[in-house]
Amino acid sequence: MAVPPRLDILGFGAVAVDDLLFVDEYPAADQKVQVRHRLRQCGGLTGTALVAASRLGARCGYVGLLGEDELSREVAACLAGEAIDLAHCVRRPDARPAHSTIIVDQRRGTRTIFASLDGAIGPDPRLPEADLIRSASVLLVDHHGLEGTLRAVRIGRDGGVGVVADLERDPGPPFDEVLGLVDHLVLSERFARQLTGRDDPAGAAAALWRPDRHAVVVTCGAAGCWYLGPEYEDQARHCPALPVEVVDTTGCGDVFHGAYAAALARGLDLRSRVEYASGAAALKATRRGGQAGIPDRATLEAFLA
Repeated sequence: MAVPPRLDILGFGAVAVDDLLFVDEYPAADQKVQVRHRLRQCGGLTGTALVAASRLGARCGYVGLLGEDELSREVAACLAGEAIDLAHCVRRPDARPAHSTIIVDQRRGTRTIFASLDGAIGPDPRLPEADLIRSASVLLVDHHGLEGTLRAVRIGRDGGVGVVADLERDPGPPFDEVLGLVDHLVLSERFARQLTGRDDPAGAAAALWRPDRHAVVVTCGAAGCWYLGPEYEDQARHCPALPVEVVDTTGCGDVFHGAYAAALARGLDLRSRVEYASGAAALKATRRGGQAGIPDRATLEAFLA
């Protein structure tokens, strides 16, 4: 009997369908603006991170929730087309992807997201099997479905699996326990400041550092990111953003997480992981949509070189 291939990265969090509307400038209230371009893509914090990791050569599986509705079928087709394993994806009738409408301001290169979260999102509280979780190199989680996330993170940490978290808000218990168990904490500057009360990203990274973690990274968009790890725990280091012509920042943070996870699964050191993730996010920003601009490994390594 053939043994199924071991997966490098398991994704547990949100997947989504994104409808992007490109306008010259985000309007003030009571204005009418012309939509220059429409685009539908799959997205979500974990979904986009998995696509990034897969394109960069990691063997990935999605083990969160999907339903049988049209949006779930669209997401499943997208993930399968990106060589992401769905054999252990949990199907439930109450589950469906997030559905977002994203307004992209082409003049500023910014985006505003209107998200609908009507169904069950994130991991099932009882699945997948513990042996599957322990067999992975890296778990990718976010703040959706925290009961199932906590179970997965506990099993993963007990089994020595790295946990990379994309946390954007505190939805309540058991958030604090999940946060305490994450050993590769990659946060936006906004949320890092909110959690710590610190005004500067380097100080926020230092406040989030603990000896039982392997990395804390605070991402600051065009200002780069700040990071700490066991080899840099005395003071946060800065990684500048790579200069590119920004077209659309949708999904850049998720791509950073996926590229970081792929680099972690390959065994790269912290500085190399951060530089790798920064390069992937920069390249994504040069293309419209959350996933269209995600580079493959050869493209990213040529860009970094």
